[in-house]
Amino acid sequence: MIEDNFFDIYYYSLNKQNEELCGDQVKFTKTETKSTIVLSDGLGSGVKASILATLTTEILITMLDADLPLKEVIETIVGTLPICQVRNIAYATFTIITLDHITNKFHVINFDNPPIFLLKKGVIFPLKHQTEQILNKKINSCQGILERGDFLGAASDGILYAGLGNTMNFGWGWENIAKFMENIFRHKATNSRYIIEQIVNETKKLYCDYIGDDATFVGVYIRKPKPLMIFTGPPLDVTKDEEYAEQLLSFQGRKIICGGTTGNIVANYMGETIEMDILTMSKELPPIGKLKEVDLVTEGILTISKAKEVLIKCNFDISRLPTIKNGAVLLAREILEADSIYFLVGQQINEFYQNPLLPKNISIRRSLIEDLVQLLRNYQKQVILEYC
Repeated sequence: MIEDNFFDIYYYSLNKQNEELCGDQVKFTKTETKSTIVLSDGLGSGVKASILATLTTEILITMLDADLPLKEVIETIVGTLPICQVRNIAYATFTIITLDHITNKFHVINFDNPPIFLLKKGVIFPLKHQTEQILNKKINSCQGILERGDFLGAASDGILYAGLGNTMNFGWGWENIAKFMENIFRHKATNSRYIIEQIVNETKKLYCDYIGDDATFVGVYIRKPKPLMIFTGPPLDVTKDEEYAEQLLSFQGRKIICGGTTGNIVANYMGETIEMDILTMSKELPPIGKLKEVDLVTEGILTISKAKEVLIKCNFDISRLPTIKNGAVLLAREILEADSIYFLVGQQINEFYQNPLLPKNISIRRSLIEDLVQLLRNYQKQVILEYC
Protein backbone atom coordinates (compact mmCIF):
# COMPACT_ATOMS: atom_id res chain seq x y z
CA MET A 1 0.00 0.00 0.00
CA ILE A 2 1.32 3.47 -0.94
CA GLU A 3 1.74 5.55 2.23
CA ASP A 4 0.13 8.96 2.53
CA ASN A 5 2.67 11.44 1.16
CA PHE A 6 2.80 15.15 0.40
CA PHE A 7 4.42 16.42 -2.79
CA ASP A 8 6.23 19.52 -1.56
CA ILE A 9 6.89 21.69 -4.64
CA TYR A 10 9.01 24.85 -4.58
CA TYR A 11 11.08 26.92 -7.00
CA TYR A 12 13.52 29.81 -6.83
CA SER A 13 14.83 32.02 -9.65
CA LEU A 14 17.62 34.53 -10.12
CA ASN A 15 17.25 37.20 -12.80
CA LYS A 16 20.15 37.94 -15.09
CA GLN A 17 22.00 41.05 -13.92
CA ASN A 18 20.16 44.31 -14.69
CA GLU A 19 17.05 42.50 -15.95
CA GLU A 20 13.68 43.20 -14.31
CA LEU A 21 12.04 40.08 -15.74
CA CYS A 22 13.29 36.51 -15.53
CA GLY A 23 13.72 34.60 -18.78
CA ASP A 24 12.96 31.37 -16.91
CA GLN A 25 9.39 30.60 -15.92
CA VAL A 26 7.89 27.91 -13.69
CA LYS A 27 4.26 26.96 -13.30
CA PHE A 28 2.73 24.04 -11.44
CA THR A 29 -0.77 22.80 -10.75
CA LYS A 30 -2.09 20.32 -8.21
CA THR A 31 -5.21 18.22 -7.98
CA GLU A 32 -6.10 15.43 -5.57
CA THR A 33 -4.63 12.84 -7.94
CA LYS A 34 -1.74 14.52 -9.74
CA SER A 35 0.73 17.40 -9.94
CA THR A 36 2.17 18.92 -13.08
CA ILE A 37 5.32 21.08 -13.08
CA VAL A 38 6.71 22.95 -16.07
CA LEU A 39 10.03 24.80 -16.25
CA SER A 40 10.75 26.80 -19.41
CA ASP A 41 13.90 28.73 -20.32
CA GLY A 42 13.40 31.42 -22.95
CA LEU A 43 16.27 32.13 -25.32
CA GLY A 44 18.32 35.13 -24.20
CA SER A 45 17.09 37.23 -21.30
CA GLY A 46 14.74 40.06 -20.37
CA VAL A 47 11.28 40.75 -21.73
CA LYS A 48 11.53 38.63 -24.89
CA ALA A 49 12.82 35.57 -23.06
CA SER A 50 10.23 35.99 -20.31
CA ILE A 51 7.36 36.17 -22.81
CA LEU A 52 8.56 33.08 -24.68
CA ALA A 53 9.02 31.09 -21.48
CA THR A 54 5.66 32.22 -20.10
CA LEU A 55 3.82 31.22 -23.29
CA THR A 56 5.54 27.84 -23.25
CA THR A 57 4.61 27.08 -19.64
CA GLU A 58 1.01 28.27 -20.11
CA ILE A 59 0.46 26.18 -23.25
CA LEU A 60 1.98 23.06 -21.70
CA ILE A 61 0.11 23.35 -18.40
CA THR A 62 -3.21 24.04 -20.13
CA MET A 63 -2.90 21.05 -22.47
CA LEU A 64 -1.60 18.67 -19.80
CA ASP A 65 -4.35 19.64 -17.36
CA ALA A 66 -6.85 18.91 -20.12
CA ASP A 67 -5.46 15.34 -20.16
CA LEU A 68 -4.48 15.50 -23.80
CA PRO A 69 -2.10 12.73 -24.95
CA LEU A 70 1.48 13.59 -24.05
CA LYS A 71 2.72 13.02 -27.59
CA GLU A 72 0.14 15.46 -28.92
CA VAL A 73 1.17 18.04 -26.31
CA ILE A 74 4.85 17.75 -27.19
CA GLU A 75 4.15 17.90 -30.91
CA THR A 76 2.06 21.04 -30.43
CA ILE A 77 4.64 22.96 -28.41
CA VAL A 78 7.67 21.77 -30.39
CA GLY A 79 5.92 22.62 -33.61
CA THR A 80 4.96 26.04 -32.25
CA LEU A 81 8.39 27.13 -31.03
CA PRO A 82 10.42 28.88 -33.74
CA ILE A 83 14.12 28.21 -34.28
CA CYS A 84 16.81 30.86 -33.89
CA GLN A 85 18.51 31.15 -37.30
CA VAL A 86 21.81 32.23 -35.73
CA ARG A 87 22.18 29.56 -33.03
CA ASN A 88 19.97 26.94 -34.68
CA ILE A 89 18.23 26.22 -31.35
CA ALA A 90 14.65 26.61 -30.15
CA TYR A 91 13.51 29.91 -28.70
CA ALA A 92 12.41 28.16 -25.50
CA THR A 93 13.41 24.92 -23.80
CA PHE A 94 11.29 23.09 -21.25
CA THR A 95 11.11 20.37 -18.64
CA ILE A 96 7.81 18.71 -17.71
CA ILE A 97 7.38 16.71 -14.51
CA THR A 98 4.12 14.84 -13.92
CA LEU A 99 3.45 13.22 -10.55
CA ASP A 100 0.77 10.64 -9.81
CA HIS A 101 -0.37 11.08 -6.19
CA ILE A 102 -1.99 7.64 -6.10
CA THR A 103 0.90 5.50 -7.35
CA ASN A 104 3.79 7.95 -6.63
CA LYS A 105 4.98 7.48 -10.21
CA PHE A 106 6.77 10.36 -11.93
CA HIS A 107 7.35 11.03 -15.62
CA VAL A 108 9.84 13.60 -16.91
CA ILE A 109 9.95 15.07 -20.41
CA ASN A 110 13.00 17.17 -21.18
CA PHE A 111 13.65 19.34 -24.22
CA ASP A 112 17.13 20.92 -24.25
CA ASN A 113 17.24 21.59 -20.48
CA PRO A 114 19.86 20.03 -18.15
CA PRO A 115 19.20 16.44 -16.99
CA ILE A 116 16.92 15.91 -14.01
CA PHE A 117 18.25 15.31 -10.46
CA LEU A 118 16.84 12.43 -8.40
CA LEU A 119 17.99 11.77 -4.85
CA LYS A 120 17.00 8.63 -2.98
CA LYS A 121 18.02 8.31 0.65
CA GLY A 122 20.14 11.42 0.16
CA VAL A 123 22.18 9.95 -2.71
CA ILE A 124 21.98 10.80 -6.42
CA PHE A 125 20.15 8.01 -8.19
CA PRO A 126 20.98 7.29 -11.86
CA LEU A 127 18.02 7.46 -14.24
CA LYS A 128 17.65 5.65 -17.53
CA HIS A 129 16.73 8.14 -20.23
CA GLN A 130 14.97 7.42 -23.47
CA THR A 131 15.36 9.66 -26.51
CA GLU A 132 12.89 10.03 -29.33
CA GLN A 133 12.54 12.35 -32.30
CA ILE A 134 9.42 14.50 -32.44
CA LEU A 135 9.25 16.86 -35.42
CA ASN A 136 13.04 16.47 -35.89
CA LYS A 137 13.76 17.47 -32.29
CA LYS A 138 15.29 15.27 -29.60
CA ILE A 139 13.04 14.74 -26.61
CA ASN A 140 14.45 12.96 -23.56
CA SER A 141 12.24 11.20 -21.03
CA CYS A 142 12.55 9.16 -17.87
CA GLN A 143 10.25 7.77 -15.23
CA GLY A 144 10.21 6.05 -11.88
CA ILE A 145 8.56 5.84 -8.49
CA LEU A 146 9.10 8.27 -5.63
CA GLU A 147 9.23 7.29 -1.97
CA ARG A 148 9.10 9.39 1.18
CA GLY A 149 12.39 11.29 1.55
CA ASP A 150 13.08 11.39 -2.21
CA PHE A 151 13.79 14.63 -4.04
CA LEU A 152 13.30 15.28 -7.76
CA GLY A 153 14.68 18.53 -9.19
CA ALA A 154 15.07 20.37 -12.49
CA ALA A 155 17.35 23.29 -13.34
CA SER A 156 17.75 25.81 -16.12
CA ASP A 157 21.23 26.05 -17.63
CA GLY A 158 21.87 29.28 -15.72
CA ILE A 159 22.31 27.14 -12.61
CA LEU A 160 24.90 24.89 -14.26
CA TYR A 161 26.91 27.75 -15.76
CA ALA A 162 27.47 29.56 -12.44
CA GLY A 163 31.20 30.12 -12.00
CA LEU A 164 31.90 30.13 -15.73
CA GLY A 165 35.10 32.09 -16.34
CA ASN A 166 35.99 32.06 -12.64
CA THR A 167 37.27 28.97 -10.83
CA MET A 168 35.68 26.48 -13.21
CA ASN A 169 36.15 26.43 -16.97
CA PHE A 170 32.67 25.13 -17.67
CA GLY A 171 30.69 26.51 -14.77
CA TRP A 172 29.42 24.73 -11.68
CA GLY A 173 28.31 21.70 -13.67
CA TRP A 174 25.76 18.93 -13.13
CA GLU A 175 28.08 16.61 -11.18
CA ASN A 176 29.17 19.30 -8.72
CA ILE A 177 25.56 20.29 -8.13
CA ALA A 178 24.69 16.64 -7.48
CA LYS A 179 27.48 16.35 -4.88
CA PHE A 180 26.37 19.62 -3.29
CA MET A 181 22.81 18.28 -3.02
CA GLU A 182 24.03 15.08 -1.37
CA ASN A 183 25.82 17.23 1.20
CA ILE A 184 22.59 19.14 1.88
CA PHE A 185 20.84 15.86 2.66
CA ARG A 186 23.55 14.92 5.13
CA HIS A 187 22.34 17.90 7.16
CA LYS A 188 18.79 16.50 7.33
CA ALA A 189 16.88 18.37 4.67
CA THR A 190 13.19 18.41 5.55
CA ASN A 191 11.48 20.42 2.80
CA SER A 192 11.87 21.60 -0.79
CA ARG A 193 12.36 25.23 0.12
CA TYR A 194 15.44 24.54 2.23
CA ILE A 195 17.04 22.29 -0.42
CA ILE A 196 16.43 24.65 -3.33
CA GLU A 197 17.40 27.84 -1.53
CA GLN A 198 20.73 26.24 -0.61
CA ILE A 199 21.39 25.38 -4.28
CA VAL A 200 20.39 28.78 -5.65
CA ASN A 201 22.27 30.70 -2.95
CA GLU A 202 25.42 28.72 -3.81
CA THR A 203 24.79 29.52 -7.48
CA LYS A 204 24.63 33.21 -6.59
CA LYS A 205 27.97 32.96 -4.77
CA LEU A 206 29.61 31.32 -7.78
CA TYR A 207 28.38 34.17 -9.97
CA CYS A 208 30.09 36.48 -7.44
CA ASP A 209 26.71 38.22 -7.08
CA TYR A 210 26.81 39.26 -10.76
CA ILE A 211 24.26 36.90 -12.30
CA GLY A 212 25.39 36.02 -15.82
CA ASP A 213 22.20 34.22 -16.87
CA ASP A 214 18.67 33.61 -15.61
CA ALA A 215 18.95 30.72 -13.16
CA THR A 216 16.08 28.61 -11.85
CA PHE A 217 15.73 25.45 -9.82
CA VAL A 218 12.41 23.71 -9.20
CA GLY A 219 11.90 20.53 -7.25
CA VAL A 220 9.58 18.27 -5.32
CA TYR A 221 10.38 16.65 -1.98
CA ILE A 222 8.25 13.74 -0.80
CA ARG A 223 7.44 13.99 2.88
CA LYS A 224 4.84 13.43 5.55
CA PRO A 225 1.83 15.75 5.14
CA LYS A 226 1.27 18.69 7.50
CA PRO A 227 -2.51 19.06 7.91
CA LEU A 228 -4.20 21.90 9.82
CA MET A 229 -7.76 22.31 11.11
CA ILE A 230 -9.25 25.72 11.89
CA PHE A 231 -12.47 25.70 13.91
CA THR A 232 -14.20 29.09 13.89
CA GLY A 233 -17.70 30.10 14.89
CA PRO A 234 -20.22 28.24 17.08
CA PRO A 235 -22.29 25.55 15.32
CA LEU A 236 -25.83 26.42 14.24
CA ASP A 237 -27.22 23.52 16.28
CA VAL A 238 -26.07 24.03 19.89
CA THR A 239 -26.81 20.37 20.68
CA LYS A 240 -23.88 19.43 18.44
CA ASP A 241 -21.26 21.60 20.16
CA GLU A 242 -19.58 18.58 21.77
CA GLU A 243 -19.60 16.63 18.51
CA TYR A 244 -17.64 19.36 16.69
CA ALA A 245 -15.32 19.93 19.65
CA GLU A 246 -14.43 16.23 19.48
CA GLN A 247 -13.97 16.48 15.70
CA LEU A 248 -11.32 19.17 16.29
CA LEU A 249 -9.56 17.41 19.16
CA SER A 250 -9.36 14.08 17.30
CA PHE A 251 -7.93 15.71 14.16
CA GLN A 252 -4.53 14.27 13.17
CA GLY A 253 -2.61 17.49 12.66
CA ARG A 254 -2.26 21.07 13.93
CA LYS A 255 -5.37 22.50 15.60
CA ILE A 256 -6.48 26.15 15.74
CA ILE A 257 -9.53 27.83 17.25
CA CYS A 258 -10.55 31.30 16.04
CA GLY A 259 -13.24 32.91 18.17
CA GLY A 260 -13.99 33.38 21.85
CA THR A 261 -17.30 31.51 21.84
CA THR A 262 -15.79 28.68 19.78
CA GLY A 263 -12.87 28.47 22.21
CA ASN A 264 -15.22 28.24 25.18
CA ILE A 265 -17.18 25.43 23.50
CA VAL A 266 -14.01 23.34 23.18
CA ALA A 267 -12.66 24.31 26.62
CA ASN A 268 -15.97 23.39 28.32
CA TYR A 269 -16.00 20.04 26.54
CA MET A 270 -12.48 19.38 27.84
CA GLY A 271 -13.23 20.69 31.33
CA GLU A 272 -10.43 23.24 30.90
CA THR A 273 -10.07 27.03 30.98
CA ILE A 274 -8.47 29.19 28.28
CA GLU A 275 -5.55 31.23 29.59
CA MET A 276 -4.87 34.59 27.90
CA ASP A 277 -1.35 35.59 26.83
CA ILE A 278 -1.46 39.33 27.57
CA LEU A 279 1.93 39.91 25.96
CA THR A 280 0.36 39.28 22.53
CA MET A 281 -2.32 41.95 22.91
CA SER A 282 -2.14 45.03 20.67
CA LYS A 283 -4.28 48.05 19.77
CA GLU A 284 -5.62 46.18 16.74
CA LEU A 285 -6.05 42.65 18.11
CA PRO A 286 -6.98 40.88 21.34
CA PRO A 287 -4.40 38.53 22.89
CA ILE A 288 -4.10 34.88 21.92
CA GLY A 289 -5.24 32.15 24.27
CA LYS A 290 -3.69 28.92 25.49
CA LEU A 291 -5.63 25.66 25.70
CA LYS A 292 -4.27 22.16 26.20
CA GLU A 293 -4.25 20.00 23.03
CA VAL A 294 -4.87 23.05 20.82
CA ASP A 295 -1.91 24.69 19.04
CA LEU A 296 -3.34 28.21 18.74
CA VAL A 297 -6.40 30.03 20.09
CA THR A 298 -7.23 33.48 18.73
CA GLU A 299 -10.10 35.94 18.52
CA GLY A 300 -12.32 35.28 15.50
CA ILE A 301 -13.29 37.58 12.67
CA LEU A 302 -10.87 40.45 13.33
CA THR A 303 -7.88 38.08 13.59
CA ILE A 304 -8.82 36.06 10.50
CA SER A 305 -9.30 39.28 8.50
CA LYS A 306 -5.93 40.62 9.66
CA ALA A 307 -4.22 37.29 8.93
CA LYS A 308 -5.57 37.45 5.39
CA GLU A 309 -4.02 40.92 5.00
CA VAL A 310 -0.70 39.62 6.33
CA LEU A 311 -0.70 36.74 3.82
CA ILE A 312 -1.34 39.08 0.91
CA LYS A 313 1.28 41.60 2.06
CA CYS A 314 4.00 38.94 2.40
CA ASN A 315 2.92 37.34 -0.90
CA PHE A 316 2.64 33.95 0.80
CA ASP A 317 6.39 33.98 1.52
CA ILE A 318 6.96 32.79 5.08
CA SER A 319 10.35 34.51 5.24
CA ARG A 320 8.60 37.88 4.78
CA LEU A 321 6.19 37.52 7.69
CA PRO A 322 6.34 40.30 10.30
CA THR A 323 8.36 39.46 13.39
CA ILE A 324 5.70 40.80 15.75
CA LYS A 325 3.94 38.11 17.81
CA ASN A 326 0.20 38.53 17.58
CA GLY A 327 -2.75 36.32 16.69
CA ALA A 328 -2.88 37.34 13.03
CA VAL A 329 0.81 36.71 12.31
CA LEU A 330 0.79 33.42 14.22
CA LEU A 331 -2.33 32.32 12.30
CA ALA A 332 -0.74 33.33 8.97
CA ARG A 333 2.40 31.33 9.85
CA GLU A 334 0.36 28.23 10.68
CA ILE A 335 -1.47 28.53 7.36
CA LEU A 336 1.77 28.91 5.37
CA GLU A 337 3.40 25.94 7.11
CA ALA A 338 0.38 23.69 6.50
CA ASP A 339 -0.02 21.58 3.37
CA SER A 340 -3.75 21.09 3.71
CA ILE A 341 -6.23 23.19 5.67
CA TYR A 342 -9.60 22.00 6.96
CA PHE A 343 -11.98 24.81 7.88
CA LEU A 344 -14.78 23.88 10.26
CA VAL A 345 -17.06 26.93 10.20
CA GLY A 346 -19.98 27.42 12.57
CA GLN A 347 -22.97 29.23 11.08
CA GLN A 348 -24.49 30.69 14.24
CA ILE A 349 -24.76 34.43 13.66
CA ASN A 350 -22.92 36.84 15.92
CA GLU A 351 -25.15 39.93 15.79
CA PHE A 352 -22.20 42.16 16.80
CA TYR A 353 -20.44 41.47 13.48
CA GLN A 354 -23.48 41.02 11.26
CA ASN A 355 -23.88 43.51 8.40
CA PRO A 356 -27.54 44.66 8.50
CA LEU A 357 -27.51 44.96 4.70
CA LEU A 358 -26.80 41.22 4.29
CA PRO A 359 -29.41 38.46 4.54
CA LYS A 360 -29.32 36.57 7.83
CA ASN A 361 -27.94 33.45 6.16
CA ILE A 362 -24.89 35.27 4.81
CA SER A 363 -22.66 36.08 7.77
CA ILE A 364 -19.55 38.22 7.81
CA ARG A 365 -17.61 35.15 8.99
CA ARG A 366 -18.82 32.99 6.13
CA SER A 367 -17.99 35.62 3.51
CA LEU A 368 -14.53 36.19 5.02
CA ILE A 369 -13.71 32.47 5.16
CA GLU A 370 -14.85 31.88 1.58
CA ASP A 371 -12.62 34.72 0.36
CA LEU A 372 -9.69 33.29 2.33
CA VAL A 373 -10.30 29.78 0.99
CA GLN A 374 -10.26 31.04 -2.60
CA LEU A 375 -7.04 32.94 -1.92
CA LEU A 376 -5.41 29.81 -0.46
CA ARG A 377 -6.48 27.68 -3.40
CA ASN A 378 -5.01 30.23 -5.79
CA TYR A 379 -1.68 29.58 -4.04
CA GLN A 380 -2.04 25.81 -4.49
CA LYS A 381 -3.10 25.08 -0.91
CA GLN A 382 -5.34 22.05 -0.44
CA VAL A 383 -8.46 23.32 1.33
CA ILE A 384 -11.60 21.62 2.63
CA LEU A 385 -14.50 23.75 3.86
CA GLU A 386 -17.21 22.32 6.11
CA TYR A 387 -20.10 24.30 7.62
CA CYS A 388 -21.63 23.23 10.87
